[in-house]
Amino acid sequence: MTPFQSFLKYWFPIVAWWALIFTASSDAGSFNHSSRLVEPLLRWLVPDISEAAVRTAVLVVRKGAHLTEYATLSILCWRALRKPIRRDPRPWSWRQSAAALLLVVLYAASDEWHQTFIPSRDGCVRDVLIDSSGGVAGLLGLWWLGSRLGWWAAAPGKTGSEPRSDFCSQP
Repeated sequence: MTPFQSFLKYWFPIVAWWALIFTASSDAGSFNHSSRLVEPLLRWLVPDISEAAVRTAVLVVRKGAHLTEYATLSILCWRALRKPIRRDPRPWSWRQSAAALLLVVLYAASDEWHQTFIPSRDGCVRDVLIDSSGGVAGLLGLWWLGSRLGWWAAAPGKTGSEPRSDFCSQP
């Protein structure tokens, strides 16, 4: 695979996802604009819903979107760093996961900083923490799924038949 093909396969999806997040961080992704989508749906489903409930639901949808978009970003970053292959003989690497999470946190911080320049938006540390939590959730979900499906080889020096260290042994 040429370096350009490798870039297209592993890094271009990240660049495209960054562009999507950047676009969502504009005025079009502000609370007022996103509530225009969620509120009519809520009022159609629950006609007598209170204004406070609508605002809470919009907030939950928006923060859930943050978690989801940054979970996806963390998996894309992990994929670009690991460059997985079918029947990959390598064990799970927490170092690669940490590097992927670092990319997510840096992008989340830059995204919040970008929002400080948008009149209808504001950047805040709380959102960086929410975005970073999405990144952690994405990587933990990937690790869990891969562990259950046998995607990761046993770590060097382990056969895979040892008792799991994440459960306490009964005395």
